[in-house]
Amino acid sequence: MKVASASKTNETALLRNKQGLGYFLQRDWQLYLLLLIPLSFVIVFKYLPMTGLVLAFKDYKIARGVWGSEWVGFEVFRDIFSKPDFTRAVRNTLMLNILDLVFSFTMPIVLALLLNEVKSVRFKRVNQTMLYLPHFLSWVIIGAIAYQLLSQGSGVVNNLIELMGGNRVPFLQEDTHWLISYLAIGVWSSMGWGTIIYLAAISGINPEMYEAATVDGAGRWRKVWNITVPSIRATIVTLLIMNLGKIMEGSFERIFVLQNKATTEYTTTIPVLVYRWGIESGNFSRATAIGLFQSVIGILLVITADRVAKKLGEDGIL
Repeated sequence: MKVASASKTNETALLRNKQGLGYFLQRDWQLYLLLLIPLSFVIVFKYLPMTGLVLAFKDYKIARGVWGSEWVGFEVFRDIFSKPDFTRAVRNTLMLNILDLVFSFTMPIVLALLLNEVKSVRFKRVNQTMLYLPHFLSWVIIGAIAYQLLSQGSGVVNNLIELMGGNRVPFLQEDTHWLISYLAIGVWSSMGWGTIIYLAAISGINPEMYEAATVDGAGRWRKVWNITVPSIRATIVTLLIMNLGKIMEGSFERIFVLQNKATTEYTTTIPVLVYRWGIESGNFSRATAIGLFQSVIGILLVITADRVAKKLGEDGIL
């Protein structure tokens, strides 16, 4: 019976191969028609704009247009690589994103593990709601709140510190303090939303594994370390790979709303440089070139991280 079943399966596969794409298009034309809607969206809004990348290889002049501007090859790239601002922007982008990866990526994991151990369903739901609400606030609002709370002159936090006899702290008016505040605000804004993903992964763990561990005498933290963490490892690796692809990007809005004239050491990043060169200075060739450089590095990081993950036994994403 097994041999006959396998033979029938092979015959069915061969028949499908012979029928070709036309057969499936005719059979499932309604599904392919529906597929045209998202496919058209991707082509129009994702791939067609990529033709603008040609600006990175041209001395673009608005009067001449994209195709009428002079082709200069890699001259634009050589120009931006020689700029001191570029080196500074790459350094700051890498530093801020690596620090973000250390804190903003790990905090949702820790928070999800802690919330999973909470037995009160009501307490858990209230905390989850409060934690992921900042995700829905724009960075303009978050920046305004940050300056109201942390401003050295009239910030609420500094007023409380002064009332308790302490000295005012320049949270957003001094480079080192600004860096710490930047990271803390980022963690506050993103950790609630990331927690939802990990809690969803934790909810898929078989409860019998915990029951068996309890029978074997395992405590609460031993269950977390030996059952919960290994069970969500695939989710952690997938999100880590995706975050590594953004390590050369950073958030323009976050930098833009928190920067000020007193803090200039860490506020020059690649997205800010694209804005300054492209929008403020009108040098679209230079802005496109640095954006292309940023994207290529991001793709290479994703591919590298994916291959490393596969060599370590994980599934990866590619």
